[in-house]
Amino acid sequence: MAPQEEHKYSWYVLNTLSGQEFQAEMQLNERIQQYNMGDVIKKVVVPTEKVQDIRNGKKRVFTRKFYPGYILIQMEMTGEAWQLVKKTNGVIGFLGGEKPKALTDSEVEEMFAQIEASKERIAPRIAFSIGDRVKVVNGPFDGCDGLVEEIDEERGKLSVSVMVFNRSTKVELESWQVEKSEA
Repeated sequence: MAPQEEHKYSWYVLNTLSGQEFQAEMQLNERIQQYNMGDVIKKVVVPTEKVQDIRNGKKRVFTRKFYPGYILIQMEMTGEAWQLVKKTNGVIGFLGGEKPKALTDSEVEEMFAQIEASKERIAPRIAFSIGDRVKVVNGPFDGCDGLVEEIDEERGKLSVSVMVFNRSTKVELESWQVEKSEA
């Protein structure tokens, strides 16, 4: 009896049509089943995280893609598997083109650690950068203009310098308490 052939699975990055990541994932999984390629293509993943946003005073949680336009696939790189992936609706191709390069073990570990960490928390959505001019729209400093000095993404808070009695004062605000200023 000959020893069983060992499969070499590696992770690759696929480029997809923008906004079509989940559809491409679904199409790939259907085609893997249809063509009995489950022993060659092991997993298809769209890396996502849960994000909290507050709009019009209401909290909402939604899913945000870590890498918009890309999905991950764990597979053995065979000609047949390569063709199946390339001919899937929504898939543009492998990152690296005709000779895709597999992700390194450290790259894979880092990505999946990031995905796992995001499952334990819901990240607040912060659409500001340090140096942005903002206007406070809620709270005791309502109507004041300020400058973003620090961002704490974990807590969803901003440190903003506002003018109080003609002095620059640093205040900590929730990200939903400010909006970008026109000035």
